[in-house]
Amino acid sequence: MKREVQLYIQETRVDLFKDETISLTDSIQNVRDIGKVFATFTKTFTLPASATNNQLFKHYYNFNIINPSESNLISAFDARKKVSAYIEINQAPFKKGKIKLEGVDMKLNQPYAYRVTFFGDTVDLKDILGEKKLASLNSLSSLNKDYDAATLKTYLTTNPSSSDIIVPLITHTQRLYYDSGETTQNTGNLATSGNKHGVRFDNLKYAIRLHNIIEAIQTDNPSITFSSDFFTETGNDQYSKLFMWCQRKKGMVESGSQVADYPQIVTGWTAGVGTGGSQILANQNTLRITEDNQSFGTAFTLALNESSGSGNYDLLIERNGVTEYQENDITGSTSINLFSLNGGIVEQGDYTVTVTVTAAVTFISVVWTVTSQEPGDPAITDTYSTSFNATTDFEFIVPQQLPDMKLIDFLANIFRMFNLTAFVNDTGTIVVKTLDSYYSGGTTYDISEYVGIDSGQVNVALPFKQINFLYEDTKPFFSAIHNQLFGQEWGTIKWTQNDPDLDGTVYKLKLGFEHMKFERLINITGSAPTTIQWGWSVDDNQESYIGKPLLFYPIYNSMSANNISYITAIDSDGNFTAEEDITGSINIPSNSVAIASGTSTANINFNNETNEYTGDETFTGTLFQNYYSSYIANVFNSQNRLTKIKAKLPLNIILNYSLADKFRINGTDYRINSITTNLSTGMANLELLLAL
Repeated sequence: MKREVQLYIQETRVDLFKDETISLTDSIQNVRDIGKVFATFTKTFTLPASATNNQLFKHYYNFNIINPSESNLISAFDARKKVSAYIEINQAPFKKGKIKLEGVDMKLNQPYAYRVTFFGDTVDLKDILGEKKLASLNSLSSLNKDYDAATLKTYLTTNPSSSDIIVPLITHTQRLYYDSGETTQNTGNLATSGNKHGVRFDNLKYAIRLHNIIEAIQTDNPSITFSSDFFTETGNDQYSKLFMWCQRKKGMVESGSQVADYPQIVTGWTAGVGTGGSQILANQNTLRITEDNQSFGTAFTLALNESSGSGNYDLLIERNGVTEYQENDITGSTSINLFSLNGGIVEQGDYTVTVTVTAAVTFISVVWTVTSQEPGDPAITDTYSTSFNATTDFEFIVPQQLPDMKLIDFLANIFRMFNLTAFVNDTGTIVVKTLDSYYSGGTTYDISEYVGIDSGQVNVALPFKQINFLYEDTKPFFSAIHNQLFGQEWGTIKWTQNDPDLDGTVYKLKLGFEHMKFERLINITGSAPTTIQWGWSVDDNQESYIGKPLLFYPIYNSMSANNISYITAIDSDGNFTAEEDITGSINIPSNSVAIASGTSTANINFNNETNEYTGDETFTGTLFQNYYSSYIANVFNSQNRLTKIKAKLPLNIILNYSLADKFRINGTDYRINSITTNLSTGMANLELLLAL
């Protein structure tokens, strides 16, 4: 059957060279690089410089077509960006994705061909998120809380099952212990005795549920929608009960005196006049610029109109969570023209404004003004305004307190953590599943009659003798001591299938998170174990430490007879001046979902470590065991091979196969490691693993 390939770019069917070969490679989990999620891609191929293609690419070879001002000129094609595309074979849908224009080939000073590359839809994540960081997730501002002793206590004693923000018993500086017989003041002794010792409120920080970050990525980036196969708020406890500690800086929440500065994000923006369309209110905290600076006229300003004599303030403007403009100790009203300050360049992104005060400041109005102009159209000015009172309530602004990490890196690490894979379905949803779950949904195609017998290879399945499953950061105090005592990093595993004689290289699968070892406290007087477990965010020199983002499970644990002392006030000399007892239950940090393996064995260690709370090794549901063991055991199996063959696949298989499927050859089932297909001929180079 004759095959004809159709390529559509931005809904335009483009012209193809008659003899052009378009080969597409599919791989979703490749044994050569276990830690990466792969997407469909092609080798670069060429399109003729026909009238249709010239119009689509807007004569890209003519570099004079830039920012035209006359209405009869066309806008330049921006080759820095991928654009939507899809492929059909014989008019039947095949693949959706993106096309990137790589360049133009010239002959005799005339355009001859456009060089393009096709990418599968999963690359959208990187394209959409770009350089955005966790701090750009302004929808998380709904979780903001006051930072004071009373509010911190409330969330230290709030059950995580009913709240997406809590306070765990993790200190950034103070060392805690429990001694019911000690009466010394100004120490970290948690025992209640009325002697003004205990945990300082200003050594605690908030933590938010990890799933809220996944939800915020979708809320703040509407073109991203994840399926709930893995990313679910209920069930799937190993994921859904995880929290991230809000530690952006080491030590105190703010760099100065803990109670001297009061930062508050400006809220309540409403749209004013204008219909420019190049900007919107993403939410009540955020102005979203949706187009590049080429669309702008002469203004992008922020004006703060202060009530007379109300006080000085600091100003911070951020774009996608990164500082765009900062000025301190401002008196009176001010206006900042970002367009002029940045040399006439305004980049698309999410803009937020934070005001920090030491005394209350009232703003009659805070106004964004954006002037935009499309080619050939008159300039249009949009305004967005709010009135705002910056009070002396110390507000813990969640987005600004999240660790310094790019959104794409956060997602990549979560994918590696749980061995997730992703593909885009017909509705545009990014379907996220564990690899085991993905493979369980496949079908089987018998391709025996299509396989060529003239050549092939049977190779070793895995080029590694060892796979190290690691955390990038195991430097907090108790983890560092563990590393020194046992000669192996806390929570890590070096997988060799118990065979030290294997040949090959060492593969490192590393998570860009901090992995903290926690300590269950023992009552120094009498040596009885307490029901209290805590974390200490200092290095092995016992100095405040800022590492990678910290994930943990908060366990709402009854203190039973071990009520704790809570310091609510400290004077300028560091003396504890007020305290109160906390009774009932508090949030202790844990690396396991539960503190009883009979409830759950799931945890975020790779290795089956001795549990910090119980002191046993019954928490067998490690990340390796639950998410990697079946796949790794399969490819490490001495029976397995990486088989390379060629097959001329029929159109019904090419149009319908998925990487979850198996190919059967002469009665033997194989999983697809990768497949490269010539779309015009159906000839495919297959890399297959035995489906043991």
